[in-house]
Amino acid sequence: MIKMEIISQDINTLIRKYFPALNEKGLTEEISSVGRILNFEAGETIMDFGAYVKLVPLLIKGSIKVVREDHEKEQELFLYFLKPGETCSMSFSCCMMHKKSDIRTTAEDDSTLIGIPVKYVDEWMMKYSSWKNFVMRSYDLRMQELIQSIDSIAFSKLDERLMKYLQQKAAATHSKIILTTHQDIAHDMNASREAISRLLKKLEKEQHIKLGRNKIQLI
Repeated sequence: MIKMEIISQDINTLIRKYFPALNEKGLTEEISSVGRILNFEAGETIMDFGAYVKLVPLLIKGSIKVVREDHEKEQELFLYFLKPGETCSMSFSCCMMHKKSDIRTTAEDDSTLIGIPVKYVDEWMMKYSSWKNFVMRSYDLRMQELIQSIDSIAFSKLDERLMKYLQQKAAATHSKIILTTHQDIAHDMNASREAISRLLKKLEKEQHIKLGRNKIQLI
């Protein structure tokens, strides 16, 4: 469930702190006028598969996991984590094309975002150059990440992909202690739990990580 709370900083101040590129006066005023501050608890679904995108997120606290649905195989594919100062480019695609979401976004830890109603996304592209540049940079960032993911799948061994996934997860939560299960990792990486457990033990033996009950510590 979406939760809203009043915090001491107004949206204008948050935009200047976390999204300094959106520095046009008219734009920051409009974001302050139409944006909504939304709070989500860790593990809470923000947007699910098949829903129409109503708000584009500007993340200011926490981290968000983005996964895509494979309709044919009825599986999910991990795409990327969002960190403060970032937005979800897949949300832009869905709202501009007025299509149902192919992604699910979940709060990786307690998260706060500014929700922008989708009707303003396209309007601001024509009105504010800083918004247009922000959207294009977001697309470029995700494209580079997706290319790296494809390269990883095509050319890297599963243990290398696993280590990179753990590093990304740690960076998203700003902690070297990752609270997760072997099954959750296997789900994100589209691999078997047995394979992930075997590789985690291998990484622990090589002193890259330390395993605990439902947690992994990067060394």
